[in-house]
This record gives sequence, C-alpha cells and structure tokens, in this order.
Amino acid sequence: MIFSFNSTPGFDFMTYFARHIGANIDNDLLVIPDNIGTGYIRKLSFSAEFKITMHHYVLKEDLIIKRNTSGLGNELITIFFYSNEQTLGIAFDNNPDIQFSERDDSAIQVTSNNLNSTIRFPAGHIIRYAVIAIMPAYLKNLLALNKLNSTLETITSPGSTFLFFENMTAEAKLLLKNLSAVDMSDGLSQFYMQIKVQELLYLLFHKLSKRESLPHQSINSSDVARLLHIRNEVISDLGTPPVLAELAQIATMSETKLKQLFKQAFGDTIYNYYQRARMEEAAFLLKQGKRSVAEVGYELGFTNLSHFSRLFQKHYGFTPKRFSSQT
Repeated sequence: MIFSFNSTPGFDFMTYFARHIGANIDNDLLVIPDNIGTGYIRKLSFSAEFKITMHHYVLKEDLIIKRNTSGLGNELITIFFYSNEQTLGIAFDNNPDIQFSERDDSAIQVTSNNLNSTIRFPAGHIIRYAVIAIMPAYLKNLLALNKLNSTLETITSPGSTFLFFENMTAEAKLLLKNLSAVDMSDGLSQFYMQIKVQELLYLLFHKLSKRESLPHQSINSSDVARLLHIRNEVISDLGTPPVLAELAQIATMSETKLKQLFKQAFGDTIYNYYQRARMEEAAFLLKQGKRSVAEVGYELGFTNLSHFSRLFQKHYGFTPKRFSSQT
C-alpha cells in the first residue's frame, strides 16, 4: 500500500490517510479496518502550532509513505520517533530505501518539510512510531534558550532546509511506549499528554543542544540520499574501518563536503560513528551469549583483544567479559 502526500503546513495526515484506506475518524482516533490490519492512529492537537500523531498497528501488506516537498520552505518541523523491532527503511529523492542498523531498533529524524522522503514499514510486524509537527517559532519559544547552537538555530529558523538524526535513548523509548497506553477518557489526559510530549522533546533537544556548533551546510534530498547510503556502507562491515576517499567516491562528493554533511546530519565524525556502531554490535553479540569475548572481538576486526576491551569499557563502563556475564 502506497500513501503519497504533499507536506504543507495545513495538511492533516490522519484525515487523508483515513480516506485512502476507507476508515472513519472518531474523536481524533482512527481504528485500522479489519481488512487492512489491526491497531490505530491517534492525533492530539495541543495548539494550531503543536501536534502529535501516534501510530500503533500491524498491517497485512507493506506500507509505503511518500512525503513530497511543499515547496514553501521550512514552515513546519517534523520530528519522527520510530521504535520497533523491525528495521526502518528511509529514502530521499526517489533512491532505494536505506535500512537502519539491524541491531538498532529505533531512530529519531528531525526534518524541515521541504525534503522529499519515503518510509517503508513491513507487513505483519508491530509498527510503533510518533510524529510531532511543530512550527519553528513555537519551538523556539518553547525551548526558551538565550543562546542556540548552530543545530538548534537551523531547526528553529524559518526557511532552513535540514535533516538531523539521533539515536533514541532507553528513556525516550519507554516514554514513547507509555504514551500509547494513556487512558484518553480521563478528563486530564490531554493535559498529561502535552506534558509528556514536551518531555519527549526535551530528551531530544537536550542531545541536539550538546552538538558542536558549526556553520550549517546547505543540504537537499539528493545529499541526504547519499548520506544515508554512506551510513549504510559504514555499518555494513564493522570489521573493516571506513576509508574516507572510497566513501567520498561512492557518494560522488568531495571528502570535505562528505565529512561536513555526515557530522552535521548524524552528530559525529564518520570514524567515531563507525566505532560506536562497532561497540553496539559487540554488545548485541555478547548479549546473545553464543560467542566468547575473543570471538566477538575477532569478528569485529580487532587483532588486539586488550584494545577491544579498553574501547568497550570506555563505551559501556564494563569490560566485555563482565558485560557478558551480566546479560
């Protein structure tokens, strides 16, 4: 199933999606029809400038959501929280969708509404995500910071084109899950939900506020597609360190531009991102309990197991051996 829409400030996703699948909306709740799947979509409007739409369902066929640029510039910020056991496929500028890490079940995407994107959700699996739509000026006032770093300044400035990614913390995952369990028949539920959604925003923007303040580089849908492809290249073989010159050739970018845009979008250098993914993969393999510490280290390209142990301890606070014994 393909659902395509233009991302204009006045667009209401749930209304048009309900028409697309032949469903009714009752009190801002759309129940997925039995012939399509099970679950629901719920919308909450805290103001004309601040809304959230929560999705929780299992579908009988793949769902492909295509967002087309409004052509109006950054009149709306979209913040996409995805937490699921399945990989998330994201594509920009009609390129094949790029999968997030199979070991990372969640992601946060912050984007202006003037970038095309395609998100693919697999059939037969629980889909759980939330989308916050918020106006730049409203968000800036909500953050109430005297000084913004370059990332927050870009996000809250009308006319900016941007896309930033963040991993989701365990705290944010739990909060997102709890939001879907709130009893909306309670008279104070709307008030409670607004507080909790603002808490979700706090967790995200607290991380974004810690990013190094660098001049924002202009970006378009083609650039983003290349960055996602490079990210996929970096994590596809965690036993082999990335080579910048090779990645730049794949991206058809200069090495300088690739380094700048990658750090801007993902908040870290390519090599540091690779090392973090490497440690996360090590933790995943150790949790499975099917490999020894040495086997995991060698599988991830470490010839010196003492070096592997030091890096792992720096990342998690435990040696691989101790981490493995506690899982």
